[in-house]
Amino acid sequence: MYSISEVSQMLGISTHTLRYYEKEKIILPDRNENGERIYHTNHVQWLQFVLKLKETQMPISKIKEYAYLFTQGEQTSLARLKLLEEHKISIENQLKTLEETNNMLEKKISTYKDFIQKN
Repeated sequence: MYSISEVSQMLGISTHTLRYYEKEKIILPDRNENGERIYHTNHVQWLQFVLKLKETQMPISKIKEYAYLFTQGEQTSLARLKLLEEHKISIENQLKTLEETNNMLEKKISTYKDFIQKN
């Protein structure tokens, strides 16, 4: 079991972010007898997944939708699959754009290096 500050440190995010995720019902930690948040390993793993989705530009509204569907049980598996497949397409498009941009930058850098060497 982990406290909010321990999870914050483990994941490199603020306690404010964790509270926001709870407010938005993206994460639902347990509470101890004093009302303090208790996170378990499965919470941490879920948050790691959420952070990866965020890193890949999934909108918070889609993360919330996925989290909601997850809480509804196995009958939402098809909807969750569709949501993740759509996001995978988005990531593939991002990768294509990044590769194209990287190639353009390599050419530009090469042009500058050639120019500098000649002068």
